[in-house]
Amino acid sequence: MSAVEAKLAELGLTLPEVVPPLAAYQPAVRSGVYVYTAGQLPMVEGKLPVTGKVGAEVTPEEAKQLARTCALNALAAVKSVTGDLDRIARVVKVVGFVASAADFTGQPGVVNGASELLGEVLGDKGVHARSAVGVAVLPLDAPVEVEIQVELVP
Repeated sequence: MSAVEAKLAELGLTLPEVVPPLAAYQPAVRSGVYVYTAGQLPMVEGKLPVTGKVGAEVTPEEAKQLARTCALNALAAVKSVTGDLDRIARVVKVVGFVASAADFTGQPGVVNGASELLGEVLGDKGVHARSAVGVAVLPLDAPVEVEIQVELVP
């Protein structure tokens, strides 16, 4: 077990299976020392636990937890192309999309779920640049989607 996966276990988390693509793309692609993930939905065992807009059908607190799930799925996608999460030198960028009710403006707080998980699991290597974007709708009516870019140890 890698040190990163041991930390996940310490937090009571298990790295899930990679979420299969919903269309014509790969869950993650490596280019040189970087891995780029596709947008990861908060799928749990092949299903979305909740759907709808944040600020309407989904509370900000629920959405923040869903963003954590997205980040966990993103780490699984990174492992699928690296074989070992201990190869992560740092998380470079996180982009979070939040399906938002018209008057919802708390996207940064929602995406904090992903950022905080990466910090808990990776420590200083999890500190990153980030965008948190409100959108009208996401695939499968998911409330949140997160993608990450990581740099690998050469």
